[in-house]
Amino acid sequence: MGNDQQPLELEGFLPYRLNVLAETVSQSLAGIYRRRYGISVPEWRIMATLGQFGTMTAKEIGAHSHMHKTKVSRAVASLEHRDFLLRKANARDMRESFLQLTDKGMGAYRQLVPEAHRFIEALVAPLEPTDRLVFDRVLEQLAGRARELSIDLDGADTVTAG
Repeated sequence: MGNDQQPLELEGFLPYRLNVLAETVSQSLAGIYRRRYGISVPEWRIMATLGQFGTMTAKEIGAHSHMHKTKVSRAVASLEHRDFLLRKANARDMRESFLQLTDKGMGAYRQLVPEAHRFIEALVAPLEPTDRLVFDRVLEQLAGRARELSIDLDGADTVTAG
């Protein structure tokens, strides 16, 4: 029986394994900021993005963090309601707003960043330094190849649909 005839074993399927790893790590880290500030994963990603880059639009945050616009919108509303985030209308385009962390939000961000760094160090502690470098390189290569394949598939879909 060739590969095309064999059933897919989800537990060994690379996209599934990567997703399980990402979700497990994300939820483990989420315990830190959830306990201290009641912040969800999307809210943390927004705070981390604004903490890194400063003022941005929701669209820019979504693109950087790979979150859907509805998830960004809900998280922004929640952070704004709890005074972690300030929204200022764009005078040139009233359909969008500029978002930035408030003093309260920046304070939370500054307290959480060292904890996030400690979490990551504890996570990768069992790996040898050379294995960490290889892991980082492999992640970059897989992400790049996935983007290439996505572009190739988008192009094929356009040709087929045309």
